Amino acid sequence: MQFLISYELNDIGLAVIRIGTGLLFIGHGYLKLINGVPEWKWTGKQMTNLGINFAPIFWGVSAMLSELLGGISLTLGLGTRIAAAFMSFVMFVAVIHHIKKGDGYGYISFPLSHLIVFIGLIITGSGMFSLDYYFFLK
Repeated sequence: MQFLISYELNDIGLAVIRIGTGLLFIGHGYLKLINGVPEWKWTGKQMTNLGINFAPIFWGVSAMLSELLGGISLTLGLGTRIAAAFMSFVMFVAVIHHIKKGDGYGYISFPLSHLIVFIGLIITGSGMFSLDYYFFLK
């Protein structure tokens, strides 16, 4: 009986992390969406930190969609591992950007902490309280 309670609490914890982070990233993606081309171009230019110097608008739109659609996916728990993989790449690029810019810990810690959360979600999946579980694992 105690194992069952612990198992359910773990799934509730995963749901809280997944939904809370998903809602935050819906907001981040939405801001990138409404700020339009200049925001997409600036965001996409961060790929130069990885040696990728072409198509900044494409990369910016990709980051925006990863955050917006990935946030929706995490919130619903649908395609969680895939969404977390895309979102972890966006956070990796953000961490590298802040490191190369010489920003302090306060700037690096936000994308780094989310990168860690996304890696955890890639490993664990969405848990019992998700559409992934309902459609694919039940």
